[in-house]
Amino acid sequence: MKEFSTQKLAQIIKAKTTRSADSFFNGVSTDSRTIKPSQCFFAITGKNFSGADFLTQAFQKKAACAVVDKNVDTESFNNGQILKVNNSLPALGEFAKYQRKKQKYKVIAITGSVGKTTTKNFIYHVLSKKLPVFQSPKNYNTAIGLPLAVLAADVNRKILILEMGTNSPGEIETLSKIALPDIALITNVKPSHLTGFGSMQKIISEKISITKGLKTDGTLLINADCKKLIQAANQSKLSFTTFGTTENAQIRADNITLQPTSSTFNIAGEQIQLLLPGLGAVQNAVAAWAVCSQYGINIKSFAEDIKSVSTPPMRSELLQIGNLTVLSDCYNANPASMKNALEIVENIKKEKNKRLVFICGDMAELGKQKYKFHKQLGQYIANTGVNLLLTIGDLAKSAADAAKKQAASDFKTKSFEDTLSACNNLADYIRKDDIILVKGSRMNKLELVLKKLKDISFET
Repeated sequence: MKEFSTQKLAQIIKAKTTRSADSFFNGVSTDSRTIKPSQCFFAITGKNFSGADFLTQAFQKKAACAVVDKNVDTESFNNGQILKVNNSLPALGEFAKYQRKKQKYKVIAITGSVGKTTTKNFIYHVLSKKLPVFQSPKNYNTAIGLPLAVLAADVNRKILILEMGTNSPGEIETLSKIALPDIALITNVKPSHLTGFGSMQKIISEKISITKGLKTDGTLLINADCKKLIQAANQSKLSFTTFGTTENAQIRADNITLQPTSSTFNIAGEQIQLLLPGLGAVQNAVAAWAVCSQYGINIKSFAEDIKSVSTPPMRSELLQIGNLTVLSDCYNANPASMKNALEIVENIKKEKNKRLVFICGDMAELGKQKYKFHKQLGQYIANTGVNLLLTIGDLAKSAADAAKKQAASDFKTKSFEDTLSACNNLADYIRKDDIILVKGSRMNKLELVLKKLKDISFET
């Protein structure tokens, strides 16, 4: 970020300043622990914290200025400029929006219940080989993260790829109006974050609100495999292009073959080989093509480049841990992603003909229907090739109970209250050469299970 005037920032975010003299900053941070000299500290107020409590630490690290929404003793910070606003979070968004408007780069915005990050990575992997591209880091897809991603972007980039997440109504619209996308992509809509929304229809409306900031000449891309999403877009009289695996998709992947560790399919008559398993990966790839084709990438080039793409850690990550074949998919979980992960490990079982173990954590944020969805998951598991189901948490236990009622007599289950208990007993249940799926929502911290699996040894 180029040097920016604190007085100009005050005008943009409508802040009162403690000094009339101007000063300059060269970056933005919301974390006093990692802030760098000459950056502006946005002291965000959250449910359980106030950034204003960390002003001392920020100025000790030579922050150039701070934006606060609490009354503070300005005399305690003689060397620091304080900008007072009503709410520091929207102020951060306003500054990011101002900077975005000034730049000439194109913005690709991605939302959806499943596959946002993977699709973002696919698009970046292909486009960055031909064009200067910036993608939002890690999980910078929130009201704090997205503005930080915009402000961190190199102004010389031609394309910015941003991810938009949500937990409650209105968040996607806010993010879209900051990002002002040229292309908006909705990967899919599945039961997730129901705690904040209450119904699938509200989730669909939230995802569609990505169009609120879409440029008037922008492009909306929607997954044709989600019929209710298409219906809602039509009812809203939106103009859009569809992608997917169904016959009615305008941009379509067909002739799909799913192997245990890879996938092959055709797009526009060209065979694509993806060194990642599962139908979800295919859908993410065709979504990526729908975007890349907008920027002069031809299908042959796309097919060549997508072959070398890899998954982010803990997202359908296939690992070989000693004699164990492990699918690590413990970054997040909902009914749709659970089913996709189970299909992947079932294909692996068909090839290896080994025992299949599912270490299953709770699926979070499913609202009042959480036990219903876990029971349905259990009934689905009962009809798969899973031999042993180990569950972690109260909700996952309800899935185990439902599976045990419906499964064959040789189906085994064991339930643990928490991840630590499961780890302490894991060696009693895992055998040499097992195929293991480790999946659940982030709150389960199932990465601890992966570490424990590495400690389990077998006699050779």
